[in-house]
Amino acid sequence: MIRPRLHDHALRWGARALGSTPSVVLRAVNGRPVVVDGCTLHPAVQASLRVMNDAPGARFELLPVEAAREHIEREAWTFASTLRLAQRDDIVIPTRSGSVPGRVYRARTYGAASGTVVYFHGGGWVLGSVDSADATCRTLADSSGLTVVSVGYRLAPEDPFPAGLEDGVDAFRWVRDNAARFGSRASTVGVGGESAGGNMAAVVSAVTRADAEGSPAFQILFCPVTDLSRKHRSYELFADGFFLTEAQMDWYAAHYLGDSGRRDDPLVSPLLADDVSGLAPAYVAVSGFDVLRDEGVAYARRLEAAGVPTTLVTHADQIHGFFNACGALRDARTAVADAGRWALATLAAAPAGDAR
Repeated sequence: MIRPRLHDHALRWGARALGSTPSVVLRAVNGRPVVVDGCTLHPAVQASLRVMNDAPGARFELLPVEAAREHIEREAWTFASTLRLAQRDDIVIPTRSGSVPGRVYRARTYGAASGTVVYFHGGGWVLGSVDSADATCRTLADSSGLTVVSVGYRLAPEDPFPAGLEDGVDAFRWVRDNAARFGSRASTVGVGGESAGGNMAAVVSAVTRADAEGSPAFQILFCPVTDLSRKHRSYELFADGFFLTEAQMDWYAAHYLGDSGRRDDPLVSPLLADDVSGLAPAYVAVSGFDVLRDEGVAYARRLEAAGVPTTLVTHADQIHGFFNACGALRDARTAVADAGRWALATLAAAPAGDAR
């Protein structure tokens, strides 16, 4: 947990003010809109990028890992939500290698919870924490009534692939097997995540597909990494200047894979799996201005072709990771809430006793 400085408080106030400024005013200040591949950048995001791209630490791939981690945590705090929940508890989640930290979010309407989301934060398997995912998890719990269990899995380069993934698999299985503790049933526990966390949610769904105790009931994938084996066209379109850069993805992948991971391993690149049939219903949300956009779309289409119930949502005017900006952007809060409502509808439509 960072200690906010006066500068951080000023940036947080500015982000909220920017997010509430009428678009017509922002368009006048921004000048010519940014249009790429038929998508027009949201005026508040366009204005934010001017500040973010010039901020110290914006090229965090050039920094020591610890400095990069601090930069991401401060940035997340700037855009974080201040929603008050009925309950937010820090817990310890047992794993095959020991334990990892977790955080449980229960909505103000807790008591009627119909399901649980095991949530994995973003940050390229190198950065991020339960703190950086706080805004998304708060909003998801508050808007849906679902219980959210955020997982602080191990990070590279200290613990490269498959350490973090093993933590994710173990965390899902532990929550599923202790579902009553979270006001749920094993058959109503799903997974979710953003960016690298979206990758983890997708792979956890595949790894646990044949579990006798039950696989995830659903998977929420926000701008997921699905294919490190090649760079899709969106890498060329949005290589630099739109928050997540091509250079940063290269830095992330090098740290995560270490000496033993392979980019074409389906446990790294779920788009390359031989068979994706029978996986949990999926909600795949991508941003229009994101290097990961096209591989996210490709994964959604692969799932759909395999008969997996899939909802693909494209936030055409947004950048990577905007789902975390719930404290500043109404669109971010709406995007996260929409995913929660989809999860509730998916659970309601599932046959009674469905193991997934």
